[in-house]
Amino acid sequence: MAKTDKFNIPIILGTARKGRQSEKAANFVLGEAIKYGFESELIDVRDYLIRATDNMGSSNGAKKLSQKIASADGLIIVSPEYNHGYPGELKLMLDMLYEEYQHKPLGICGISAGALGGARMVEQLRLVGVELRMAPIRGALYFREAQNLFDDNGKMKDISAYAEPVKAFFDELSWYAGALKNEREKLK
Repeated sequence: MAKTDKFNIPIILGTARKGRQSEKAANFVLGEAIKYGFESELIDVRDYLIRATDNMGSSNGAKKLSQKIASADGLIIVSPEYNHGYPGELKLMLDMLYEEYQHKPLGICGISAGALGGARMVEQLRLVGVELRMAPIRGALYFREAQNLFDDNGKMKDISAYAEPVKAFFDELSWYAGALKNEREKLK
């Protein structure tokens, strides 16, 4: 990857719950992604809430999401772990699309109130990414004991603890974004 390459890597915030700690983590990841050099934006699952019985492919939300994902070079999902899994609203949102995800890298960030930082959710979401024909990267970011990580304004208290893991995560995602973008262009 040349240093001039700029990848569009949006961040999906995967929960709609009120008082969500994940929003703080997602905003942190967004800020760091922009500093790293990614073109990025936050895609909030709240903006794509649907009933499970809706025709997901034809809704206005699905069309808007389709455009965002189709133009992306990869994705980052920031999601909490609920009962050893990921939120249902994230699953419904992901299931709106299929082709738009194909051959794009996926970075996953887990967040939880416990010591594992959403590790079980990360593992489950990797399987979904594979089924969507994405390439989940090996590295992940884990936000453990989220209630202690951020101040009242949503800012991370000790950013130094995340400096190396964030850089390694973005480096891996960037490598895959470049490699897979080249391969997608060959398929056109």
